[in-house]
Amino acid sequence: MIGRKSLVSALAGLALSASCALADSISGAGATFPYPVYAKWAGAYQKVSGIGLNYQSIGSGGGITQIKQNTVAFGATDMPLKPADLAALGLIQFPTIIGGIVPIVNIPGIAPGQLVLDGPTLANIYLGTIKKWNDPQIAKLNPGAKLPGLAIAIIHRSDGSGTTFIFSTYLSRASRDWAGSVGANSALDWPLGIGAKGNEGVAANVSRFSGAIGYVEYAYAKQSHLKFIRMINKSGKTVTPTADAFQAAAANMDWAAASRQSFYVLLVDQPGAASWPITATTYILIRKQPVDPKATAEVLKFFRWAYADGGAMATSLDYVPLPDAAVKAIEESWKQVHGSGL
Repeated sequence: MIGRKSLVSALAGLALSASCALADSISGAGATFPYPVYAKWAGAYQKVSGIGLNYQSIGSGGGITQIKQNTVAFGATDMPLKPADLAALGLIQFPTIIGGIVPIVNIPGIAPGQLVLDGPTLANIYLGTIKKWNDPQIAKLNPGAKLPGLAIAIIHRSDGSGTTFIFSTYLSRASRDWAGSVGANSALDWPLGIGAKGNEGVAANVSRFSGAIGYVEYAYAKQSHLKFIRMINKSGKTVTPTADAFQAAAANMDWAAASRQSFYVLLVDQPGAASWPITATTYILIRKQPVDPKATAEVLKFFRWAYADGGAMATSLDYVPLPDAAVKAIEESWKQVHGSGL
């Protein structure tokens, strides 16, 4: 497992591989949610193939824009595109990994995993109707906890973000007030708070401000030793963000059916006593008629290798590898790509 210093160092630069300046590299851009696992895969894949990966961790909105503009061989997004939009753009999408989005806090005297919230309370915090950490609504969920009368500092994404789309989709399902006034999208008109770029920016700002709350992919919270919270899920059970909880949320997914809908899958607010409520999968976007078929073929080779050999690396970062049924359906979908050799 990569340590905190090595992860922070990796996240400070955009290139995942020292070979990114060479011709034998794959270019991609987009979501910050999967960056830690893509970084780990990239290093291992270069050793076995000699092919590097130049991935710009710029957010899902940037990844969608760059694949539209043909500046990269693949885009990456946590917000799946709808089948009609994919068809209009001449793209296919496929998921690569499952993970969890977790609220993180910086509250003096509160340990990681000590604080418990439910969806309506989390929405009210982000709406600004709950302003302090000792608010009665929070105290009711945390009997016996020594909650300070500290003002809550809201941290949110400033860039177009699939992580924001998943987080706001969950809040919309948990709270009518949130659904009616803010809604779900990759970029929002936030009621209040401080904007930060990328999962790494949110994590850094939560660490900086006492009383802060933010939301990041779990690997960022774990590797940076941030204080995550536990959540009350759809079944009324208090759950901790773990790979098992993310897997439980995805357990009932029919991947063959999902493939017929261009893998448009949302795993938020799933039933089940063990399910983490803000679970997501992240996606790759490539062109059906690529400008550079050879480069696109290398992308598919990389992800075929990742599905086959990258599972343990993903698990070490608390992502959940896709099941065999999903991989089979995904690789079948690649036949739509001209020049892929499949």
